[in-house]
This record gives sequence, C-alpha cells and structure tokens, in this order.
Amino acid sequence: MQHWLYLGVAIVSEVIATSALKAAEGFTRPRPSLLVVIGYGIAFYCLSVVLRTLPLGITYAIWSGVGVALVALSGWLLYGQALDLAAVLGLTLIVAGVIVLNLFSKTVAH
Repeated sequence: MQHWLYLGVAIVSEVIATSALKAAEGFTRPRPSLLVVIGYGIAFYCLSVVLRTLPLGITYAIWSGVGVALVALSGWLLYGQALDLAAVLGLTLIVAGVIVLNLFSKTVAH
C-alpha cells in the first residue's frame, strides 16, 4: 500500500511544480523556478518508486488524470483562470476514468 502514498506525493509534487511553472515566468524568477525543479524532481523520483509495483500505463493514467484536474483547479484558485462548462465536464470525465481504473481494472494492485 506504500505505493499509493508515493503516487500521492508524486501527484502533489507535480501539481505544485506545474503551478509554479507559470509563476517562474520562463525561469526568470528564482524562487518559483527552484520550486519547479524541486517539485518535478520529487515527482519523478516518487513515480519511479511506484513503477516498481504498479503497471506503467495504469500509474501514468492515474498520475496524469488526477494531475490534470488538480492543475486546472490550481489555475482557477491561484491565477483566476476560468473553467467553463465544457472544461468542468471534461475534467469530470477524466476523474471518472481514474475512478473506473481503480475500482474495476484487474491490472491495478488493490
């Protein structure tokens, strides 16, 4: 079950790094730029640990699906980026897909 903790840390680190990427303004601002590098470093390390246990395709689907939804939420909260109905519907479908993978796929280690 430890792989789920690592996957959660990988997702959160990637979301923080991606959110900081906008604030880094093309790596011209040192603090957000450092956050980007550290965040992605942690994310990819944790992701590599998860891949010892979970299949690549499933791991990536969960990581990217949850990450996309959280980055969109981050963009809305931090940068005031609006989400229209189509965006919310699409993000809902992505999260639903991750849930279906976790609940019903035989390739996910439960």
